[in-house]
Amino acid sequence: MVLSGTLGVFVLESGQPSFNVVFFRCVFGALALGAYCLARGLFRTHNFTRRTFALAVLGGVCIVFNWVLLFSSYSKTSISVATVVYHTQPFYVVLLGLILFKERLDRHQAGWILLAFAGVVLVADLGSATGDKGGTYLLGVGQALLAALLYAFATVIAKHLTSIRPEITAFTQASVGIPLLLPFTALGRTAGLGADWGWLVGLGVIHTCLLYILLYASYQKLPTARIAVLSFVYPAVAILVDFTVYGHHISLLQALGIPLIVLAGLGVNLGWHLLPAFGRRPSRDDTSPAALTRIGEPR
Repeated sequence: MVLSGTLGVFVLESGQPSFNVVFFRCVFGALALGAYCLARGLFRTHNFTRRTFALAVLGGVCIVFNWVLLFSSYSKTSISVATVVYHTQPFYVVLLGLILFKERLDRHQAGWILLAFAGVVLVADLGSATGDKGGTYLLGVGQALLAALLYAFATVIAKHLTSIRPEITAFTQASVGIPLLLPFTALGRTAGLGADWGWLVGLGVIHTCLLYILLYASYQKLPTARIAVLSFVYPAVAILVDFTVYGHHISLLQALGIPLIVLAGLGVNLGWHLLPAFGRRPSRDDTSPAALTRIGEPR
């Protein structure tokens, strides 16, 4: 989650448009993940069927465009605002479960979702989006919300890929992005990139290969409750990094919205009762859609 919080710096410091950033993240990420899977012999037991491979590809499309939208929102708003708004993914997963799988939405979940979106309104600070830059700022907030929705679709799809090793799924999704984004990539913009190639390589090797391996390994060892709590390290680090590196600070109004999103996220993930009291202990075998929202980024 700490690595996830540094993602925005790598994106902005590369100086490349979002399609270029994601394209090279996919290239270097696929190479690193492919080498890892080859060394571990994972390709020999991939367990793909036509259906699961098609689902993995579809999930890859969602993940790749989720990255494009999120990275684009960094420059239009800020790393802090984009990351916090993006962290509404768990609520989209609950809503998708309601729409696609007819799962029940109780009053507590509905309450947490309403609380979270109140927090989003505060964090987005829409009242300050005025003047010539107002439209750009609002577009950035919208891109972060749409990125969260695409990530939620990818999460729901991942629910049907339990027979596939997650490293293989990640490799497949990164590989999908290469031909998918090539027509949109301005390769000429990389001329004279020099040492800044390191930022793009880092996105592939650190934030795609290493990050996904660490995340998936941790999921096998930690209960859902602890993962849900730790996932909020990601936006906290992003806010700290944004302030330290770029001097961006959040307003008092935005600071009031962040705990609302954090509290609502924990409530949905852990099944807390909003009324009359908090505190239902989560089940160890929780397989609800909310339990599947524990990846901190599409990262």
